[in-house]
Amino acid sequence: MKTARERPRILVVDDEVGFTRLLKLNLERAAGYEVWIENKASRAVAAALELQPDLLLLDLVMPELGGLEVVAALRAHEALRDVPVLFLTAVAAAGQAAAGEPVIVKPVSLTELMARIEDRLRARQGA
Repeated sequence: MKTARERPRILVVDDEVGFTRLLKLNLERAAGYEVWIENKASRAVAAALELQPDLLLLDLVMPELGGLEVVAALRAHEALRDVPVLFLTAVAAAGQAAAGEPVIVKPVSLTELMARIEDRLRARQGA
């Protein structure tokens, strides 16, 4: 089991470079998270193994691999099996779940996103 960090680590996997940069900037400034970006879904598992994130923000629809395929690959690794995921997508209905993980529809307000992140982080700590 990982020890608690001062700042939660979040790995953002999304093919939209501008979106990920803005998200990183906002989450680091507003909430103090340590945010890492991966814009190639094919490198998401390697990035997660290196980073050991506390949470993964993952787009559902990307050119190389879809978010569901990335989650399946993550869950194949013991070290990543319990990392919570929040899917971010522009093509799903609010409240939907994918692979048992919650889905947030873009665009989303920073306040709502931070609240959902905090919910997932608290749930993981309680597990």
